[in-house]
Amino acid sequence: MPKRKFHLHNGEKGSALAVRIIPRSSRNEVAEILHDGTVKIRLTSSADDPQLNQHLLGYLARVLQIPSGRMEVVAGERGLDKLVSILNLDAATVHDRIIDAIS
Repeated sequence: MPKRKFHLHNGEKGSALAVRIIPRSSRNEVAEILHDGTVKIRLTSSADDPQLNQHLLGYLARVLQIPSGRMEVVAGERGLDKLVSILNLDAATVHDRIIDAIS
């Protein structure tokens, strides 16, 4: 019988955040939460900026009050629709901090 391969993770928990970026805005801000739960974020960076993901993670780090190293773009790396993984921060806390940023 062949040995099955499996993936072990380090036990960290967190949440995922669907993001739609609006580039070339006048300022960085959380604009709104769309009907499907996607968070629309305006960034001053242009869509073709090679550092766009780093700018997004830096801004989200300030909004969520966590180090940017605890986040990673796990889908949509080259597009404007992205999925961001956030380690060691539960979905309820992420939600509350996003709402606070809109207010």
